[in-house]
This record gives sequence, structure tokens and C-alpha cells, in this order.
Amino acid sequence: MKSRVLQSPLSGVTDLVFRRLVRRYAPDSMMYTEMVNATGLHYVKELPKLMEIDPHERPISIQLFDCRPDFLAEAAQRAVDEGADTVDINMGCPVNKITKNGGGSSLLRQPELAEAIVRSVVNAVKVPVTVKTRIGWSDQEINAVEFAQRMQDAGAQMLTLHGRTRAQGYNGTARWDWITRVKAVLSIPVIANGDIFSVDAAVRCLEETQADGVMCSRGTLGYPFLVGEVDHFLKTGELRLPPTPIERLQCAREHLEMLWAYKGDRGIRQARKHMTWYAKGFMGASELRGQLAVVETLEQGLALMDRAIERLVQYNETLQESPIPQLSSLSY
Repeated sequence: MKSRVLQSPLSGVTDLVFRRLVRRYAPDSMMYTEMVNATGLHYVKELPKLMEIDPHERPISIQLFDCRPDFLAEAAQRAVDEGADTVDINMGCPVNKITKNGGGSSLLRQPELAEAIVRSVVNAVKVPVTVKTRIGWSDQEINAVEFAQRMQDAGAQMLTLHGRTRAQGYNGTARWDWITRVKAVLSIPVIANGDIFSVDAAVRCLEETQADGVMCSRGTLGYPFLVGEVDHFLKTGELRLPPTPIERLQCAREHLEMLWAYKGDRGIRQARKHMTWYAKGFMGASELRGQLAVVETLEQGLALMDRAIERLVQYNETLQESPIPQLSSLSY
């Protein structure tokens, strides 16, 4: 790998448009599609838009989920045909609609089946097969070390470990100590995942776990700059200046336009959450989020962000024009 920083697959987020924005700041990092249902794929001739790959966005992995080894093997072949550099198997998603059908983190409770899935996919494709999972089903069922060893024995060539149980969902603190334990027993690369919201967190995680890399997930929501910031620091030891609120809104504006061009009206609806994630940490952000959450048209969304950008520009100009008070004139 040319980069030790990866962009996590995120359902409803990491489509081709979002990945292009992340790629702009992280040219070497591995990207992942949203997870694809292997059973659903089995019954359709035309590939879903989820699997669409830009030929310029490599390295790219297509993530699959299911509990049927044969369907996953077939889906993996189609993923490789589409251009995937690796195939990732999701064994960590905590969402009920995934786990109740035997996919995602429910496989932590069926290690023999999980192992059979990996073997089946490994035998079906010539690209590396990787696994993303969690430390266990619950506090009473933490089996990260044994499960990870099974994945390696089955032929997985990399394992990403989220330091939470399925029961935790995204609550509480990620337990990086379990990542440390898994790293100590595996010979394949181990990627640490969970609570990577900043460059500092990424560096601390790598130092504590001795993992081979980190995967950024929720920290990239409304902030496609994070993967690149971490990657740049690990390669150079230099911190990139974070984007200003104006630059973040300009990125949100571009994100909206790209989603509209790619998906039409559906893109506008999907853009609402993205735009609200961008609108944080500046004067008037709360009001703007409420307005962006209900936009109906491209023009409406662009107008709201343009007004917000204009207000921030004017505010900055006012600050620059204000004279700096002399110490003698200050009252205490």
C-alpha cells in the first residue's frame, strides 16, 4: 500500500461522488464502495450504481455482504470484472436489517460460516480478499482474536477491526486494546478502525495498537479532507492547515452540484445530510443546517450556501478592518 490511511465504506455515503472528493486530498489511499448485497446482485443482470467505479479512482475496493458463500463468490467475480482492486467482505455492520438476515456482524457468532465465506471468495477471484469486522457481538461475546485468526487461515489478506462490539453500535469508546491483541497474533496487515476523528487520534491509535494502518469513518462525514490530512502527516510529519468554514461550504456546494449531475433529484435528497454535516462550527451554522435539511432543488441549495459564504466573507472583512485596540484603551 502507498498509504496507511483508508477511507471506510459507509452506507449511503461513499458513493462515486464522495470518493472523488476524498481522492482529491488523498491520492494514494484505498477507497471503498458502499456495501453491496450479494443475494440482490445474484438476481439482477445489470450492476447496481453502488458498484460503479471511476477508472481514475484506484486503488478501489468493492465491499460485499451476505451469509451465502456461493453468492458472495459470484458477487466477488462480478466486482473484479467491474475493476475492483480488492474485494472486502463486511462482517461488522451492526444494523438490524443486515444482521437479522445473517450478514454483517452476525457472522461473528458463526465463525465457521465466516471462514467458509472467505475461502469461497478467495477461491473465486485472483485479487486480494479482505475482511472488515468488529471485536465481538457483545461484551459477553468478544472473540476478536480467534475470529481474526480464522479469517487469516481462510485466506484473507488484510483485516480491518472496528474496536467496538455489535451491541455498542457507535456508542461509547472504541477499544483499541483489542486491536493491539489482534495485531500481535496476525501476520497479515491489520487496519485499526474506530474513533479516528483527527490526525492526532490517528497517530495515537497507530502508536497504541501498532496497526499497519487506520481507517477513517464517521470523521469524514462533511469532512472529506480527513483521510488526506492524516496521510500527509504520516508521510511528511507536517500538519495541513484545516479548511476554513468558507472552504468547507465551497466543498459542500461542489458536492451538491456533483450529486445532482450524477443522480438527479435523488441526488438532491441524498445531499441534504451531506450539506448539514458540512455546516458546522461557524456563525449561523445551526440555522443553515435547518434550511439545508429540507432543500428541494439544486438552485435552492446553492442559493443558501452562497448567502452563507457571502456572510462569512463580509464578517472576515469586518474583522480585518477593525482597528486593534491599544492596551491603554482597554477596560478591565
